[in-house]
Order: sequence, then C-alpha cells, then structure tokens
Amino acid sequence: MAHDLQLSHIGKVYDNGTPAVIDFNLDVEKGEFIAFLGPSGCGKTTTLRMIAGFESITSGDLLIRGKRVNDMLPEKRPTSMIFQNYALFPHMDVRQNIRFGLDVKGMAAAEADRKVDRIIDKLGLSDVVGMRPSRLSGGQRQRIALARSLVVEPDILLLDEPLGALDANLRKSIQSELKLLQRELGITFVFVTHAQSEALALSDRIVVMNAGRVEQISPPRELYTRPKSLFVARFIGANTLIPGTITQLNAGEVVLQTAFGPLMGEKNDMLAVGDNASLVLPAESVDILPADISEAARQDYGTNLIPCKVTRAQLIGHILQMAMELPNGDVIAVEGHADKYRGQFAAGAQAFVAWRAARSTVIKH
Repeated sequence: MAHDLQLSHIGKVYDNGTPAVIDFNLDVEKGEFIAFLGPSGCGKTTTLRMIAGFESITSGDLLIRGKRVNDMLPEKRPTSMIFQNYALFPHMDVRQNIRFGLDVKGMAAAEADRKVDRIIDKLGLSDVVGMRPSRLSGGQRQRIALARSLVVEPDILLLDEPLGALDANLRKSIQSELKLLQRELGITFVFVTHAQSEALALSDRIVVMNAGRVEQISPPRELYTRPKSLFVARFIGANTLIPGTITQLNAGEVVLQTAFGPLMGEKNDMLAVGDNASLVLPAESVDILPADISEAARQDYGTNLIPCKVTRAQLIGHILQMAMELPNGDVIAVEGHADKYRGQFAAGAQAFVAWRAARSTVIKH
C-alpha cells in the first residue's frame, strides 16, 4: 500500500535565490503523527505549506497516497490545515465556521448537517454553536479550528503551531486531547512546532530541521537519547558535549581521548579511529558520586568519572538541581530526585560526575 505522504528530494528556493528547504526526504505511514521541529527559519513551516499547496515546489516530488500533487491546487488536495492564529471567520458563529469547508465543496445540506453535528459532539462544542469566536476562550477557538479541519475528512491534517497562542496549562490539556483524537480517528497528522516538549509528547516520529536541511528523523526517545549530529545534540534536551579524538572502537563502544582522559560512549554513526568526535552526555544519564567513593564502586563506571565541584545545589519541589564545575571550568547542570541526593552535596563540595558508557553517545564532528 502507498504511503499517506511522501516527500522525495523536495526543495524550495525563493525568487531571490535563497534556499529555504534542501533535499527533504520523508515517507509517512497512514495514521502516523509526525512533528517538524527546529529553530525559527529552519524551513519547517515552508515544508508544511508545500504539502498544503500554499507554497510552490522548486524541485522534487510530493505524493499523497501515491499520487503526485506538486501542481494540484490547495482546495483539490486531500489535506486540511490549522494555522497558528486559527483563521476563524469573526462574522460567523461556531457552526457556520465549522461548516464552511463543506459548503465550499457543495455538499448536500442534510449530509453537511450530519457531519457538523457529529464533530461538534465529538469535540464538546454543543454549548457554544451559536456564538462567535470573539466571545470564546483560546481553548474553544482551538477546538473550532480543529473541528473545521476534521469535518471535511482529510487524509492528512496539517497543523502549524496550533497551540502556540495558549497558556501553559491549557496547552498541556489540549495536547492530551489532540493525541487521543488523532489515535481515535486514525488520520495522519503533520505538526509544526518549535517546542521540544510538544514534539516529544505528541509525535510518533520527529523531523529535526536546521537551515533548510533534515538533521535527523527518529522516534522521540531515540532522538532524545541517541542524537546523530552535533546540532541535534545541542538542540534536543540538556546535553553536555565533551570533544576528543577516537582511539578505540570496541563493538558498539567507542573510546574517546579527551581533556579529562579516556572516556567511553556508545557508537551511533560510522566512526573510525582518529576521527574528531564528541561524547554526548544527557543530563538524565549523569550520576553524582561523593569524592570519597570506594574503588569498587568506581569500577561500575570504568573511566567515565570526572572530578568536579558543586557550585549550586537547589531543591525545587522534589527535584534537586545542581551545577557542577569540571576541572576545565565548564559547568554542567544535573537534576535528580531529592531522595537520591538528599543531604549529600552542598555548594562547594567535591564530587565526581559519572555515567555508564551505554547511556552516552559518541558522534562525529
């Protein structure tokens, strides 16, 4: 069966010669939730608009369920798009806004009414159907935009930072609803966001973009724990990067000679002895050990121990946040449950930063 969506060597160059998207490749299965994630100006919204048909494609092929749609008008594509500002019609009430797409398609009134009633009920909008958007909350307007997009039964729903205007608590609530709704409907979602937490929480796979190029496409946990480029390692999560030179390759493990001596991590790319590389150490993978830890206990970490000094230890709720200064002056942040470190480390204390090789990754420069 054909993929719901395929982007094959897609490129976009603006009229002034500036490349916006470069050689983008992606195959999306039916019912997948895909997030495009990256900094402002990386090309994620431009790519979404090319899928929708609002931006022309300079090169490559865009296929929806096996059909090439490069030159198809937006209204002819089996897609629907939710914009960041929702783009609701202020002069229409909720029901009219939701029904608008069906009226444009010329659907028979009775059938359109059934579809609108069903989506209003599903999204809990029955109490506000006669109201105009200006009288509604941000969460209600978000649901109206979602209802208007879903009522036309698209093959693919495109979402351009649709939660960006909501406050933090409402945003989290709508995230949960969105994920449940997507699973229930089985519709393919392509979601643009600059918020890591949103992408990690909602998506089946994340496409990380940088300067128009795809840096990595991975499920959330793999992206978070096994970055494949320096950009991803710096962009996702809270990682410490320790540069060095590869001296040994032992099956899946890599030995990196660094300013702190030989350190070990897991291989995540094509590497060779002599390569310049960095060890990527996620904050969650770090253990803080007391300076007087026994030799037997140290052996659990091999050579992956670096002496450090605690420069800050602050309890926030049940989480202890610490800043650790390494011998070269670099400071790394470490978080741990209060029960794990309670009473052990005060500011000024000497300690070790330690980790097991399998919980860090070595990536080539």
